[in-house]
Amino acid sequence: MSVRTTGPSRADLVADTALALLAERGMRGLTHRAVDETAGLPQGSTSNLARTRQALLELAVRRLADREARVLALHEMPDPRSGTDSLANALALATHRALTNHRALTLARYELALEATRRPELRAYFDATGARFREQLTALVTGLGSTEPARHTLSLIAWADGLMFSCVAGSFGPETPSLEEVRAGLRELLAGMLGG
Repeated sequence: MSVRTTGPSRADLVADTALALLAERGMRGLTHRAVDETAGLPQGSTSNLARTRQALLELAVRRLADREARVLALHEMPDPRSGTDSLANALALATHRALTNHRALTLARYELALEATRRPELRAYFDATGARFREQLTALVTGLGSTEPARHTLSLIAWADGLMFSCVAGSFGPETPSLEEVRAGLRELLAGMLGG
């Protein structure tokens, strides 16, 4: 298993390793010792950084949010004045990246989301880290003229999450739609919501 880090910090290394372990082994495979061994750190290093399992999970969630922000390319989201096609293109590219180059990260997110259903303290933390994307998407659909931006945001996220889950962990696992197929689905959804 290779672990990529984007910075020299030990916290990033531990969190990236935790995410890689979640994708490869699931929640049961994520232990402090496994992180130390996989990351090539001295025994006890992960415990020194994140004493409890909850602290380790929070570290992983925080890193997940940072890495997904880059995958989703929040900084590349279009100005609403550029229209629904621009939004469909940007969302399709982000969704397709999650399905292809960042498939393991997407799988780790589902592991953490499921664990959050059993740990209320993690649920609050998990939901808070995802708020920035929801807020930005809500602002975009509002700018495009949505009369029900909260509902439309939920529909867009549910569509993308459903597609990603089906293709990463569900019954469509072996199949990955092309970028154009993802784009076509988003255009249909946006046209139904916003007209045009």
